[in-house]
Amino acid sequence: MTEEAPTSSGEFEREAVPESALLGSGKFWGMYAGEHAAGTEFMIGPLFLAAGASLQDLILGLLLGNLLAVLTWRYLVTPIAVAKRLTLYYQLERIAGGSLVKFYNVISGLLFCFLAGAMITVSATAIGVPFNIAFDVPPAMLGLSNPAFTLLVVLVGGVIAAVAAGGYERVARVANIAAPWMIVVFAACGIVSLAQLEVSSFASLWEGTFWTDAIAFVRAKEAAAGKPPTVFGFGQIVIFAWLCNGAMHFGMADLTIFRFARNPASGWAPAIGMFLGHYMAWIAAGLLLAALIKLQPAATLNATGEVTANPGLLAYEALGWTGIACVVIAGWTTANPTIYRAGLAFQGVLPRSSPVVMTLFAGAVATIAGAFPNLSAKLLGFVGTYGTVLGPMGAVIFVDFYLMRKFGLRDEYALHSKTSINSAVLIAWLLPVVVGLYLIFVQGVFAAYAVIPCWFACGALYLLLSKFVQRPTT
Repeated sequence: MTEEAPTSSGEFEREAVPESALLGSGKFWGMYAGEHAAGTEFMIGPLFLAAGASLQDLILGLLLGNLLAVLTWRYLVTPIAVAKRLTLYYQLERIAGGSLVKFYNVISGLLFCFLAGAMITVSATAIGVPFNIAFDVPPAMLGLSNPAFTLLVVLVGGVIAAVAAGGYERVARVANIAAPWMIVVFAACGIVSLAQLEVSSFASLWEGTFWTDAIAFVRAKEAAAGKPPTVFGFGQIVIFAWLCNGAMHFGMADLTIFRFARNPASGWAPAIGMFLGHYMAWIAAGLLLAALIKLQPAATLNATGEVTANPGLLAYEALGWTGIACVVIAGWTTANPTIYRAGLAFQGVLPRSSPVVMTLFAGAVATIAGAFPNLSAKLLGFVGTYGTVLGPMGAVIFVDFYLMRKFGLRDEYALHSKTSINSAVLIAWLLPVVVGLYLIFVQGVFAAYAVIPCWFACGALYLLLSKFVQRPTT
C-alpha cells in the first residue's frame, strides 16, 4: 500500500491510514474492554431477568452468542479493514456514491447517537444517587425525567463529547486506563450479589431458585399493571448476544476502528469485551437486580409499581461509592467510541467540516437522546433494530471486496463511474430493511432476528442488481 500523507486532522477520514499511524493490538484490547464492559451492561443484564430468561439459558446462551460475535469481528471485519484501511463511510462512498452515503451517514450517525445517549443516561443514574436525584422513567416513550436528572444528563454528555472530540488515540487511551479496574468491579458486583442472595455453592447457583423467585416478583408486578408475562428463551439470548453489535461487525462499522490495526490478529480484541463485558458483566448485573429484589423489593419499583433497573442504585447497593464510580466511568468509556463513530458519520455528510466540530455535534445529539430515559429501558429491542438498519450495508462491502471481480463486475463502482447514487446499492439496502422493519414493528418479530436475513438478502440483491446497473469489466 502506498503511504499517504495524513490529513490535517490526523484522523485520515478520506484516505488510507498510513503505516506510521498504525497501532498495536494492545490499543484494541483496551478499547474493546472499555467499550463493552460498560455502563449499559448495568442496564442490559437486569433486562434479561425482567424479560423472564432462566439463569441456565442465560449462562449457556451468552457463551455461544458472544463466541459467534467474536468470530464475526475477526473473520468478517478485520481482513477487509487491514486490506483497505478506510473508514466505513469513505469505503461506502467509493461503492455506493456520495449522495447515497450521505443519506446513510445521517441515519447511521443518529442511531449511534441514540445508543450513546442510553450510555449517558446510565452514567447519570449513578451520579444522581449520592445527590438523591431520582431516576424517573416517564410512561411516554419521549417523556423527560425530572429537571435535576435532565441537568445531570447534560453535564455528563458534555464531558463525554469533549473526550471523544480528541480523536481515536484519546478514546483508546481513556479506555485502556479504565478497563482493568472496571472489569474487577463488575466481577465484585457479581460476587457481592451472590453473597447477598446466600448462594454458597455451584449447585445452588445452577439451581437458581433466587433467580426464579426474582422473575416471579417481576411477573407479579407486571400482572398487577395489566401487562402480559414475557419469556426470553435460549434462542433469543444467543441471537441477541451475537447481534446486539450487529452494526459494528455485520454492518462493518468497526472498519473505522480496525483500519488502524497493524495486523489482523487485532481482530480478536472484541473477545475481552464480549466475555468480560457481555458475558460476565451482564450476568453480574442481573444478579444485582435479583439481590435488590430480595433485600429491598420496594426500591426496584417505579411510580407505576413496575420493576425498573436503576443502574446507579443497583451498583451502589452492592459496592457503595465504588459501584457509583464504576457506572459513571463505564458509561463514559462506552459512549466515547460510539460518539466518535457518529462524528465520523456526520463528517461524511459535510466532508469539509472539522472532525472535532462534528464529534461535538454528535455528542450534543447523544445528550439530547439521553434525556429520554425510555431509550435506555428499550435496549433489548433497540440494538436489534439499529443492527437491522445498518447491518445490511456491511453485506455490500463484503460482496464488493470478495465477489464483484469474480463475477466480472467492477468493485468500487461509484468511484470509477463517478455516479453519486449506485442504484444497485440503494435498492439492495432499502428493500430488505423495509421488510425487516415491517416484521419488527408491525408483526412483532424480535428485532435481532431480522439482522442476518436482511444482511444476506442485501448482499445477494447487490450482486444481482449490479449485473444490470454496470457493464462487466474486461
